[in-house]
Amino acid sequence: MKQLKLEIDELLSQVAGATDKLSIAELDRQRAVIKQEMSGSHFWDNNEVAANKSKQYARLDQQVSPWQKLHLSLNELAELAATEDSSLQDEITKQLLENQKLFDELKQQLMFQGKYDTYDVILSIYAGAGGTDAQDWAEMLLRMYTRWAQQHKFDALLFSHSAGDEAGIKSASLEISGSFMYGRLRGENGVHRLVRQSPFNSDNLRQTSFAMVEVMPKVAEPKAIELNEKDLRIDVYRSGGRGGQSVNTTDSAVRVTHLPTGITVSIQNEKSQIQNKETALTILRSRLLQLKLEQHVEKIEEIKGGSTSAEWGNQIRNYVLHPYKQVKDVRTKHEAKDPDRVLDGDIDDFIKAYLEHTLGQ
Repeated sequence: MKQLKLEIDELLSQVAGATDKLSIAELDRQRAVIKQEMSGSHFWDNNEVAANKSKQYARLDQQVSPWQKLHLSLNELAELAATEDSSLQDEITKQLLENQKLFDELKQQLMFQGKYDTYDVILSIYAGAGGTDAQDWAEMLLRMYTRWAQQHKFDALLFSHSAGDEAGIKSASLEISGSFMYGRLRGENGVHRLVRQSPFNSDNLRQTSFAMVEVMPKVAEPKAIELNEKDLRIDVYRSGGRGGQSVNTTDSAVRVTHLPTGITVSIQNEKSQIQNKETALTILRSRLLQLKLEQHVEKIEEIKGGSTSAEWGNQIRNYVLHPYKQVKDVRTKHEAKDPDRVLDGDIDDFIKAYLEHTLGQ
């Protein structure tokens, strides 16, 4: 029992060190402040502000609660071990192993130290070079990220979708919500390359296709990225879909152009022009923030328009289905021999490899 007590104390010490690095006490204080605000009688007077506060509370709770429960469980085990009751040895050992496993999972949060790693994500996919094959490839990537989110029970909301001419999609945008979402997915940002036998020609020729994946921290509050109205051009037009299927019959689609950078965001999924405009502005703010991070600038005025194109030489990852099967990340050299599993959402090893790669830099 003395050895068990030593092991419990050692794990408690490791937990305390991790919670200090993660500033769990400060996050707990922030959570308490928001909880107090939420209990106020006028909290829901402004639905948008209240909704953002509620999401912030949920995000903080996801970060804080597991550590508090782990700490409480280990303290209870330490008390049991101190009794030196040998009949409890097997149960204490079992619970200690469970707590060790939980700690191993939680301490991965130490890799999420970026300023925006706790933010939810707007993930956009754009078909690149490769025609119909590229549009089909973009849809395959959309399915991959949707399946990944589903497997982890993260919320994934498709709010923008432009169908391809013959198959697949030209573009699509997802909002993915969950703990440390930007921290998890930021390494997916870039060009993804597919090599396969094309299903869109009768000769089954080998085809190389490209798609761009943009991963942006969702900027929910306008104050986080302030936009100058003089820098925006807002156009309204009638939305529609492939095959004459109109998304709606009013001129509610909105295109927002950020003139200094040339960034354009078009949204047509909502019936309300106001909703489409707000969604477009949220994406624009998120995209500008992502460019700030990539270009290491402090001010919006210093941002240059993105220049990476979805074509050969720019890819971060290769997915090969023919003449052999392999998925390999260009940056980390991590690879998988089963592309079907990866395309079905099994990308955790690639995410982990990227996080470890960036920590080593």
